[in-house]
Amino acid sequence: MRIVILSLLFPFFVHAQVNITYQKPHEDILKLADAERPPQISMNTDGSKAILLYRSNYVGLAELAETEMRLAGLRINPVTNISSRARFYHKISLYDPEKMTETSIKNLPENARITHISWSKKQDMIAFTNTTSKGVELWVVDYKKAKAQKVTDDDLNANMGQPYVWNSDDSGFLVRRLPKGRPGLIDTDNSIPTGPIVSVNEAGTKAQNRTYQDLLKSPADEANFETLATSEIWRVDLKGKQTLWRKAGMYRSMSPAPGGEYIMISEINRPFSYIVPYSRFPTTFYVLDPKGEMVQIIERVPLTEELPKGFMSVRTGKRSIQWRDDRPSTLVYVEALDEGDARKEVEQRDAVFQWNAPFTTNSEELLRTKLRFSSITWGNDTVAVVNEYWWNSRTARTLTFNPANTDLDPVLFNERNYQDRYADPGRFITVKNEYNRNVLDLKDGMLWLMGDGYRPNGKYPFIDAIYPSEQKSFRVFQASGDDTLQSFVRFVSRDKDDWLLIRIESAQMYPNYIKKNLRTHEIKQVTDFENPFAALGNVHKEVLNYERADGLPLSATLYLPEDYDTTSGEKLPMIMWAYPREYKDRASAGQVTASSNQFTYPHYGSPIYWVRRGYAVLDNTAFPIVGEGDEEPNDSFIEQLVGNAKAAIDAVDHLGYIERERVAVGGHSYGAFMTANLLTHSDLFAAGIARSGAYNRSLTPFGFQSEERNYWEAPEIYHTMSPFSNADKMKTPLLLIHGADDNNSGTYPMQSERYFNALKGLGAPVRLVMLPLESHGYAARESVMHMLWEQDEWLGKFLKN
Repeated sequence: MRIVILSLLFPFFVHAQVNITYQKPHEDILKLADAERPPQISMNTDGSKAILLYRSNYVGLAELAETEMRLAGLRINPVTNISSRARFYHKISLYDPEKMTETSIKNLPENARITHISWSKKQDMIAFTNTTSKGVELWVVDYKKAKAQKVTDDDLNANMGQPYVWNSDDSGFLVRRLPKGRPGLIDTDNSIPTGPIVSVNEAGTKAQNRTYQDLLKSPADEANFETLATSEIWRVDLKGKQTLWRKAGMYRSMSPAPGGEYIMISEINRPFSYIVPYSRFPTTFYVLDPKGEMVQIIERVPLTEELPKGFMSVRTGKRSIQWRDDRPSTLVYVEALDEGDARKEVEQRDAVFQWNAPFTTNSEELLRTKLRFSSITWGNDTVAVVNEYWWNSRTARTLTFNPANTDLDPVLFNERNYQDRYADPGRFITVKNEYNRNVLDLKDGMLWLMGDGYRPNGKYPFIDAIYPSEQKSFRVFQASGDDTLQSFVRFVSRDKDDWLLIRIESAQMYPNYIKKNLRTHEIKQVTDFENPFAALGNVHKEVLNYERADGLPLSATLYLPEDYDTTSGEKLPMIMWAYPREYKDRASAGQVTASSNQFTYPHYGSPIYWVRRGYAVLDNTAFPIVGEGDEEPNDSFIEQLVGNAKAAIDAVDHLGYIERERVAVGGHSYGAFMTANLLTHSDLFAAGIARSGAYNRSLTPFGFQSEERNYWEAPEIYHTMSPFSNADKMKTPLLLIHGADDNNSGTYPMQSERYFNALKGLGAPVRLVMLPLESHGYAARESVMHMLWEQDEWLGKFLKN
């Protein structure tokens, strides 16, 4: 059995390390954590067919311990040639949404490890990959026959993502296969170096990149990356007949044109980089004909190590290259008008172009955007919707335009702060066209919107319609504010009746799906999944609304044990869980999006488990960090952080439910960073739990989270916000937990290790738990159960005892 090394230091312990095996939490927690989840559902366009996907709650340590190579931002299993961190389904079955019946699929692979699932264009077949002990194979399910068949051997290359695409006529696939005679991999752990690793910047260019993980480090890494990224592209029909279509290359993506006449390929080229991931390696975009012959090179993207400073800066040249969804073979791309430099003051940021096949004539400019281009939803030749945004001001703009008449300026439909959920007009509803692409729903000559409908008193999803010529919407339907929470998914019928698929839930009712006819108001049940968390059914749950000392409205969801009498005067210990979020205006920061009708779902990292152990739990506690105008949110990060925490404790204490001297705070990632800062700069808490955080901001010198300034521009901000730099002030018991193989940008495992050493050296009560093989989120059952045990023991020691 593997051993977890638990580092700890208290005045009453002699040794700083103790070796223990994986532990399991209290039975009240264990039953919830092990409860089998209902399957996920994937439904076809008209809602007449569906599949159910079953996945285990956790993976085994043996699976995490399989061979892994970390190259250019990827984590790859070089034996099976798929992501080493892929999560697999172990079972797939057919589901009839009308009859609510499940049918087994014949001939599924044994010990299935299923992923990369997709419906065919006609939606009578489902393709998926299955990962064997040797590699990845492609399978197809015939929905009518309820039977699966294997299409390829286990020699597909899924290292760069989904290794296949459907042919436009559903006759088969293009697949990425391992090339014959592929060279062996270099053993970088035991190879003898031939010289030093030298990186240069002799031209003095600025390359202010985030702290990416899993980058290339040596020529051997380069060779291994090229080997693992290289594939041949083959045509495969449904009977398994295979024909070589394109010789070996480092193919990143395959994108068939909507009409099926062309395929756009993106191919990675050398030189590689040791400071950015593969997504910024040189890449060539080109279009091929159905025989695999070259039609046109679209763009040669160079190595992108340097970008102008700023979150909104982009590279020059063609980007966002994609097919136009409403035409058979028209490419669309974007080019920056500000040289990609967000610091430049310009009236327009981007230009959008279209290029018609066979790409022998010049491309045509369609429109220009005031802000940075985000996306286009196509409708037809006369109407489409473009979205643009600017992070610094949190501004989003939505405009309609006529693709056939470029002399007409786009018409502004909506401009708002995109963090303002109350003002969100919703998303444009789409339908499948003849190419099986999503295009604007233009029923009755109108545009249609579907929104969440957040309001101060709840969530009321809605459907709006718009006459394009008027650019004004009117309400067609809105959910009522009853004792359930509804989320509109999409229309499943628009020809005769308007059947709307809705996800519906309550605090005690597990989320299920219904269909509602908006014309007749008839309702049909689609799923009836049982609640696996019935033990939480009688837990008290309410959304608290309160104010920070400066008047900013805040909210949180409070849970109390089911046997707790709110009139008894009994004082409970409390665990508060939160994650800070940055805003540029107070109005958006104070909005409420929590609902007491939301189902109580105890995911692996949730604090909800402890309501079963006699604690009050304050979850989703609002921790807005606001900086308006020229002030940045982090300019007053610590003051606002402490103010948020004090307001939350005051609100629950005012109700008489808790003993404020027995409150703990916890969080994951940036929430862990928050936790360490709260323990450092306040005396509000008796203990803290910080999972997978970053604590020394000098190790993320070119920005972190929503901080755009670098360390040398704002050294005092970086210093003040770094718990490591202020470790001498921290005396509150802190439990640090970290995945030993964390791959998240900035949260190196070293962050927790160095912070522990600092606290230990300064005499603070601290415990460090490094979970072997785990990444930023934890996957193995052994790891999760041990994490829950650690947290339960920690809370019991410092809150109950």
